[in-house]
Amino acid sequence: MANPIKMKKSDLKKFLDERLNYYNQKWFISDDPISIPHRFSQKEDIEISGFLTAIIAWGQRPMILKKAEILMEMMENSPYQYITQSSIKDFNKFNTFVYRTFNGIDATYFISALRQIYLNHGGLESVFMNGFQNGSIKEALIGFRKIFLSFAPLQRTCKHIANVDKNASAKRLNMFLRWMVRNDKSVDFGLWKNISPAHLMIPLDLHVGKTARMLGLLNRKQNDWKAVVELTENLKSFNPNDPVCYDYALFGLGIYEKNLNYA
Repeated sequence: MANPIKMKKSDLKKFLDERLNYYNQKWFISDDPISIPHRFSQKEDIEISGFLTAIIAWGQRPMILKKAEILMEMMENSPYQYITQSSIKDFNKFNTFVYRTFNGIDATYFISALRQIYLNHGGLESVFMNGFQNGSIKEALIGFRKIFLSFAPLQRTCKHIANVDKNASAKRLNMFLRWMVRNDKSVDFGLWKNISPAHLMIPLDLHVGKTARMLGLLNRKQNDWKAVVELTENLKSFNPNDPVCYDYALFGLGIYEKNLNYA
């Protein structure tokens, strides 16, 4: 890896704020996975479509969008109504779904688990909030995983819900929480009012991690939960009330401006 770019902290904040303001705009939505939940207006539809899209959000974005669109079509483009009003037998059609290692067995379980969560556990927001009340986003992720995987999944399905107790970065779940919690009036929805953006953790993927290391914001080499904590804490020094806003800057730089040379 190249040596980190040397910048004064004030210059680095200015640089990141500029990139944040550039990427955190409505135009960003169209080819990003968040475009899928932006098709809906009902809170529950946004949550369900956002969650399922986030879960399969790894790999090439065009393919993520294509597969997420298939999932929406299979739910008749009414995720909440479909999940809560269809019969369990109807869910068998999800056995045909495949995206990388997320296959029909996993998809069928996820749809069935979401049905349980909305009918018997108050919905996704309620489940995450129950864990968050124990003190942190990490507790929210731990609590969510416990509930979501409590309906007898196969072992192979469990790997699709990150286990932060085992130091997973939980990139996709943290991204989903960013979508639900931040209210930037452009891209993120801000539907969940009982979690402050100040508590969110950075969705750490290869692009964000590489850019953060280049900018001297992350020393840890592995993209794991310890790295998530380190990077989020460093970003809090720029914006303690909304540290993950810089996900836009770091991701945008990593995807669209790969040849960093701002020394």
